Amino acid sequence: MMTRHPLRVTGRFLWFVGVVLVAAFDFLFRCAFCPDNSKPAARALWLQRHTRRVLKIFKLEARVSGPVPASGLLVSNHLGYLDIFVLASIAPIVFVAKREIGSWPVVGWLTQMGGTLFVDRERRVHVGQVNDEIQAALERGALVVLFPEGGSSNGQTVLPFKSSLLEPAVQSTHPLSVSAIQYSIEDGDVVQEVHYWGDHTFFPHLLNLLGKRAICVTVRFAPVQRTGADRKQLALQLREEILKLKTQSTP
Repeated sequence: MMTRHPLRVTGRFLWFVGVVLVAAFDFLFRCAFCPDNSKPAARALWLQRHTRRVLKIFKLEARVSGPVPASGLLVSNHLGYLDIFVLASIAPIVFVAKREIGSWPVVGWLTQMGGTLFVDRERRVHVGQVNDEIQAALERGALVVLFPEGGSSNGQTVLPFKSSLLEPAVQSTHPLSVSAIQYSIEDGDVVQEVHYWGDHTFFPHLLNLLGKRAICVTVRFAPVQRTGADRKQLALQLREEILKLKTQSTP
């Protein structure tokens, strides 16, 4: 993938590095020495503060519609690493993400420091442990975000949902919501240059994205009333709800 506008890319990349450095120092002052009972909320607010700064680098304009949940479980489609910045900038959030994201450059560090719950889906015992952590986060009033597709897609559809991490939603009465995320750009191919999927590699994709004039994202939220009696039925229901939102929120 060829990167255009080298001066724009260089300037924004240096800006990006500066934001990350500021975030690191800010974490020490605001989160590192917090009492244990207040640390999760402090980390979510820290992530919100600095993802908003990151989005300014990309000249990203967010259009939000529907009621933004304050707590409970939020289930969303997944198009790439920008989703994390976008959702975290809208509300203080605890993410649930696959283990591999924790090792990504920059994004992995931000999500770790922000209190993300990482899951190894190949280990059933670990999935059970993460479900317990999700339940604990819900009990303390957090907004927990889950991407049940298990990975990002090209955005043409919503991949079938994996239901293993939906058990806390079935067993609790905490609020349940969905969101649909869609991007658009004027100077390129949104599927190949904004969505992060397939055989993309992080740094070439990031540098190309920094060269875009601006990015627009539409995020539509909706509350959900559970109709599924078990997590597999709930996974089907949530996917259908997101598909409906996706149709409504086409930019």
